[in-house]
Order: sequence, then C-alpha cells, then structure tokens
Amino acid sequence: MRSLGTRRAVLATGVAAVAAIALAACSAGQVAETALKRPSNAGVNADNADRSVFIRNLSVQYPGVEGYAAGEDAPLELGIYNQTREPITVLISSQPYAGPSTSPGVVSARQIGLSGAGSATPSAPGSAIPEPSGSRPSDTEDNQNSDQLPTPDPSTNPSPGESAAAPSTAPGASVRPARIEIGPLGSATFQPGDAEQLVAVGLTGKLVPGSSLNLVFEFSNNAAPLTVQAPVSVPQSPASRAPGNPNENMGGEHK
Repeated sequence: MRSLGTRRAVLATGVAAVAAIALAACSAGQVAETALKRPSNAGVNADNADRSVFIRNLSVQYPGVEGYAAGEDAPLELGIYNQTREPITVLISSQPYAGPSTSPGVVSARQIGLSGAGSATPSAPGSAIPEPSGSRPSDTEDNQNSDQLPTPDPSTNPSPGESAAAPSTAPGASVRPARIEIGPLGSATFQPGDAEQLVAVGLTGKLVPGSSLNLVFEFSNNAAPLTVQAPVSVPQSPASRAPGNPNENMGGEHK
C-alpha cells in the first residue's frame, strides 16, 4: 500500500504533466495577435445610397510635407467597384465644401479630369452606358468637368471626345471629363505611376497633409450623388530629417 505522501507526489506529478500538455496544445499553431492586424488604410471608403457602387481607398497622392499650393493640380488614387450586373457610369466633380464650419482644411478644385493614356479601364466590358442622372448640388461656383451644367465653360468642360488644356499640368498635357464607365461587376482603379491619372485641376486653396479635397460622385443608375472628402495620403516612409545641429548632443560648457 502506498503512503499518503507517495500518492500526493504522484498526483502532483500527473497534474503538472497534464498542464504542460495543455499549454503546449494551446500554443501550437497560434499566430501573434499583431500578425492578425491589418495595416492602416491611408484612404477613405464610401458606398453610394443603394450600395450599387463602392468607393475604396480614396485619397490625394502624397506630395511631400509642403503639400499642394492653391492653383496647382493634385492626382488622386482610388478604386471604384460596380456591385451590379448592369454597366454604370460614374462622373466625378468637385464642389465647394458646404458642411459644418467646424471642419477646416477642406478645399475644392476647378475640375476633376482624366489625364494620360487610358490604362484605368473597367475590369469587365460594358456596352453603351447612359449619362449620370443624379441631381448636382446647387452650389456651382467652381467650374466642373461635366457637360451637364446649364452653362458650361467650353475651356474647362469639354464635350466627350474633346480635350481641354490643364493650365497647371505639365506642358502638352490635357484632361478629359472624369466620366468613368464600369462594366457589370467591374472596377476601375487609379494608382500612383499609372499611365492614366485622375487629377484635381486648379485647387481653390492650399492642400496639405491633414486637409482634404471635396469630391462629388454621380451615377448613371439614378442613385443619389455621393459627396466625399478625400484626405491627403500618408507617405510610405518617414520624411527626411532636417540637418541637425552638430552640437545638439553635447552638453553645455561650464566655465
């Protein structure tokens, strides 16, 4: 017969063994919590009223710490996704911000247009697509890239097939109305370095990191227009450090 002390020792050993096995099983195949976190998204996401079109990763391309000066052009980056089985045309323009006065740093642009070769084509084919029929906001002080305005300016709002010179773009560059045709369940994306760029022409104010650009999206399927503020994107790497003071890490001399 085993003594009470011997049984207690055996019991303690068994409990320890079971605990070790349980801990080993819990840790097997586990991934660190930080590995499950998705990286921060520099842009904003929005859906139109009937969720027929998704806007993803919308932002103004990062220009540097100085930002964009008033009157300059600013390229945009975003993805537009048609969630229906019918082709949709998306018309993008910019209007003066009419939101709360407590939201400073929101500027608009004279025109939103397409510049360069047509690389941002829809991922799915589309047939003849009707014009967007959403109602445009009433404030139309800025010239826009739509020939649907009652009194369009031919110099800034060309009809389809024509091009207009962009005063602030590179010499010889031209912009076309930002009328983007997307096939059924298709998409169109604009990224830095693409041959075709979506550009905000003629900013009405200085656009720096921390501020945003007011944009209006209109849709050919009669969905209500969508107004979104596009923030300035964040840099992929930190800005370079200014030249340092060679004596900044030296203690002061005491006489």
